[in-house]
Amino acid sequence: MAEAPHHAMLQLLGSRRFLPLFATQFLGALNDNVLKAATVILLTFQTAAWTSLDAGVLANLAGGLFILPFFLFSALAGQLADRHDKALIARRVKALEILIVLVAGAGFALHSLTVLLGAIGLLGLHSTFFGPVKYAILPQHLNPHELTAGNALIEAGTFIAILAGTILGGVLAAHPKAGPAIFAGGLAIALLGYCTSRAIPPAPADPAALNAPLQALGETWRSLRRLADDETIRLATLGISWFWLYGAVLLAQIPALARQALGGGESSVTLMLTGFTLGVSAGSILCTRLPRRTWAALWPLAGALGLSVFGIDLALTTPATHTGVIGEQGLDIARMLASPGSLHLMADLLMIGACGGLFIVPLYTLMQAHASQSHRSRTIATNNIVNALFMVAGSGLAGTALARGAHLSSLFVTLAIGNLAGAVWVGWRLRHRLLRDQSAPEAAA
Repeated sequence: MAEAPHHAMLQLLGSRRFLPLFATQFLGALNDNVLKAATVILLTFQTAAWTSLDAGVLANLAGGLFILPFFLFSALAGQLADRHDKALIARRVKALEILIVLVAGAGFALHSLTVLLGAIGLLGLHSTFFGPVKYAILPQHLNPHELTAGNALIEAGTFIAILAGTILGGVLAAHPKAGPAIFAGGLAIALLGYCTSRAIPPAPADPAALNAPLQALGETWRSLRRLADDETIRLATLGISWFWLYGAVLLAQIPALARQALGGGESSVTLMLTGFTLGVSAGSILCTRLPRRTWAALWPLAGALGLSVFGIDLALTTPATHTGVIGEQGLDIARMLASPGSLHLMADLLMIGACGGLFIVPLYTLMQAHASQSHRSRTIATNNIVNALFMVAGSGLAGTALARGAHLSSLFVTLAIGNLAGAVWVGWRLRHRLLRDQSAPEAAA
């Protein structure tokens, strides 16, 4: 019989098979968001001192530079992770992170926008090469019945790191000596991440992957063709990518939702982001505690349905504008929460996050279990490419709709309806495969 879920998760967090990897990926995601958020916030509030470009253009340019490496180098990253020891790749990526922080520090010291934006692009490269490692290494270090718990912890840790990094980045950007403070904070996190990466146990390459030629664009095309030929991997990738689109579009609207609909200030944005993050973390962890076998195949479908139900409810709860009197800085958290519908709206964000965690963790587990060891990293890399495509497309369409006068509630309804056509369909199509994936490990445990 399998161990109790909470005991299994505690044992993973206390084992060298998992804890160094978890800490390394957490610190990497933390640093990505510390440096990116701090730099964007600093440039936003000091735009005139750095460039003649509009602050909004700068923010979008930084976001584009961060995500560009996922399109260009994900396939190459997957090949390298399949051909070499994944623990070695992790250590080299963490060493690269230290160099990237030094580049950012030079950008602050030289007061060079070009160097700073280059550092953000390199951060995207760092994430591109670490992404296939952190997911593909799990089946090598964990037993089959531990994969769900491992993926749940990775997902929860990633979202918490994103939130914590965004908040810490804002704090560092507000420091009187922001440049040196951002550099010192980023360097400390990068050095700690390199130390934890050195404790990751070896994860040698599969011999079948050693003879494949190293290519970037050619391998990207081959990976996408393999995706088209394998229905299980294709559906899992589409489901995961849809959630990242859903989440990216939703999170991008939270500042406007807090300010325009609820009259809140910056602290209200942080609170709403926290609610969504806690929801994703709770939903991810919940995957390890739900009954297995027959009902396990339906939990991702339930999560997909929940994304639509609570998305529609969020749209119905969102007021057109805040009707009270607000100051230039917006309402504080207490007054914002006292606004009509605010607690209802917060509950919707929490539940959307929870349903998302419930939906994607089994899909990651299914992808890892289904992919062959010799192509597992490349499968994860292909998933990252499609994730990036979905997020860019979703953000572009949402931005266009809002620029043409669409209201936030209309956008949320569109997301919810699109989810019925996408995520629910994926969950339904994969239910039998998820059943096999959940039942077999339990029998072996």
